[in-house]
Amino acid sequence: MARNRHYWDEVAAGHHGPLARAQWALTEPRWGLWATPESEARLLPPDLPGARVVELGCGTAYVSAWLARAGARPVGIDVSASQLATARAMQAEFGLDFPLVLGSAEDVPYPDDSFDLAISEFGASLWCDPDRWIPEAARLLRPGGRLVFSRYAPLYALTVSPAGSATTTLHHPHFGGLGRIDRGDRVEFVPSHGETLRTLRASGFVVEDLIEIRAPAPAHREFDEVSSEWAHRWPSEEIWKATLGPAPVSAA
Repeated sequence: MARNRHYWDEVAAGHHGPLARAQWALTEPRWGLWATPESEARLLPPDLPGARVVELGCGTAYVSAWLARAGARPVGIDVSASQLATARAMQAEFGLDFPLVLGSAEDVPYPDDSFDLAISEFGASLWCDPDRWIPEAARLLRPGGRLVFSRYAPLYALTVSPAGSATTTLHHPHFGGLGRIDRGDRVEFVPSHGETLRTLRASGFVVEDLIEIRAPAPAHREFDEVSSEWAHRWPSEEIWKATLGPAPVSAA
């Protein structure tokens, strides 16, 4: 967490901060690398008005802004003070106000059963240990609450070359090559589908959907880590949707 906090405060915030205004200004949520519209991805539940939402690893909190406009009551938490400073500037500019908390999604300072929805778009879902943040999301959600998160797809992580770009060659083993990925100045987490399913089930979640995102053709942008041509053929990112089951009944 210390490495990732430093990375976002000192390196990544300088790149992502300038993007915040355009993201906050969107009239329809657009998700992930390829800006998949909500009308296509259908991440969000229909009962957002009045829902209590926690955004885990909120960054500049544009997702929370989208949810607030839809009538939800969001809370954003992030380890990066720089990112939260940008989020507060955007709140002032766009006239939205909701809590922003400096802290880790692995240990959120809210009581059990505080939220109806937990969401993470390349936030805690990529930058926190899933064996810690997923059980924490379960603790924060009421029974029947929903968890939605997006991250890199395992196939993308397996094909990334030493130069940092997705290729058509497997550069990493499936067994022992996924999960915790040490990139020197930061640590990312891209567990396999099997590992993710087991972690979700152990935390009490029922998986509702796994959406593998396909880049559009033509695409509106390109990335150093993955080209749109690659991501039109194979998934570079994915979205998980799960519901927390009812609390177990204690034996008499």
